[in-house]
Amino acid sequence: MFYIYNNMMYNRIKLLRTERGLSRKELADAVEVNFQTIGYLERGDYNASLELAFKLAEYFGVPIDVAFSPRPFKLLSQELAAKRAADQ
Repeated sequence: MFYIYNNMMYNRIKLLRTERGLSRKELADAVEVNFQTIGYLERGDYNASLELAFKLAEYFGVPIDVAFSPRPFKLLSQELAAKRAADQ
């Protein structure tokens, strides 16, 4: 099936960053971008380049589709509930 998406890429950068106790500056330094870029990403004001998306996913140790999506993410509580239901 073919999907046409809007130009917005959704991400979980803020969630991944805060759960690891990182500042925007610390994350920016780790992936070699300006700290303001991280803020723009987190607010949805900027879409990461493919290179930056891979750098961020690699830095956090997650598959790229855990960090970025062309569709809005479900709430983590919904995803966990679905996973629990599937495991039973």
